[in-house]
Amino acid sequence: MAHDHAHIDPENGDRRVSIAIWANALLTAAQIVGGIFAGSLALIADALHNFSDMASLVIAFVARKIARRPADERMTFGYGRIEVVAALINYTTLILVGLYLIYEGGMRMIDPPQVAGWTVVILGGVALVVDTLTALLTYSMQKGSVNIRALFLHNLSDALASVAVIIGGILIILYDLRWVDPAITIGIALYILYLALTEIGDPIRMLMLGSPPDMDAGAVVEAMTNVEGVRDVHHVHLWQMQEHEVALDCHVVLEGTGLEDLESAKDTLKGILADDFGITHSSLEFETLGNAHENASLFGHADRRKSKGEGTGTD
Repeated sequence: MAHDHAHIDPENGDRRVSIAIWANALLTAAQIVGGIFAGSLALIADALHNFSDMASLVIAFVARKIARRPADERMTFGYGRIEVVAALINYTTLILVGLYLIYEGGMRMIDPPQVAGWTVVILGGVALVVDTLTALLTYSMQKGSVNIRALFLHNLSDALASVAVIIGGILIILYDLRWVDPAITIGIALYILYLALTEIGDPIRMLMLGSPPDMDAGAVVEAMTNVEGVRDVHHVHLWQMQEHEVALDCHVVLEGTGLEDLESAKDTLKGILADDFGITHSSLEFETLGNAHENASLFGHADRRKSKGEGTGTD
């Protein structure tokens, strides 16, 4: 199955990320100063989250630049996976921030400090505007990039956290509910952890060379074995070389023995893989019935017994 993704000009995307970096940097500075002045842990927590966003934006920006380098002798598959690494770093950062905020919130719940409600509300409002702007800048980009999706979730959680901070400030002004500030901090932290833990699996899967989650490996094998002249398929490896580039290598057992049989099967198989499943990079090693691996595993490369002959590899 082929995948369609919205594509944005790389330079335009870089400009969006640059704007988001500067906006988050200014907001972080304002929130830290305001949080200290107002005595609001929730505001400082939001600032810390924004700072992690800024760091994440910088990591993502650098990763986008590196990912566009062409393949070379050092990185023969290209540099695209750096964006997956960046996403993993950003999700890990989110988890660490969430755990730290739960700890700080718990300490403040024991002895809630005085909080300047109006300062919290005003800076929370400014943060909401900046967070919403940043989320909008990255929204259309995140649909086709696990790297930018990590950023978008950072920004989205920031926007929601800012709403919570504003509500907390209003409750402090109206009812002097000082415990609300650390309680909201813990709520923000739990939501951050929820987002990070539900999304971190995708970059981990890609870095572990897992098969694409939306692709049925069994269906791929079935389609290949249904090709005329193909007796069996085994030693199948299906993985994502980069986020949107799926690769496959496997052994194919042919019923015929001639070169024409091999070429015909190869052309048909590669056409099916590309057209039906979006697999444009495939390496097929062909075997005949006389030299095929016996009792070979369908997936992976473990053999219980190997034949004397060797297959014919072809890309």
